[in-house]
Amino acid sequence: MVKRKIIWSNDARLDLLDILDFYIKRNGSAVYSKKLNLKFQKSIQLISKNPFIGTQTDFEMVRALIKDDYQIIYEIFDQLILIIMIWDCRRNPMDKKIGQRIK
Repeated sequence: MVKRKIIWSNDARLDLLDILDFYIKRNGSAVYSKKLNLKFQKSIQLISKNPFIGTQTDFEMVRALIKDDYQIIYEIFDQLILIIMIWDCRRNPMDKKIGQRIK
């Protein structure tokens, strides 16, 4: 299988930074955030090699890979994968309009 290039949206980068920063502040240490970031990176490598591994959404080429309490929402293109957002599944879905980010 061909590994596809990964591109992050600005929103997805901010989502990741917010999640990691939350745990740094809550725990007073970066240890857990580093472990969590490594899990995200491994999941994204898996997506780049197997883009259809995630659950299909209402949008044809948009999928979501669930990793622990998070969804990595991404869109598949011919040569690349766009990471749209990282969503904490414990949050209220009304906090962000997911459909607005994808359109």
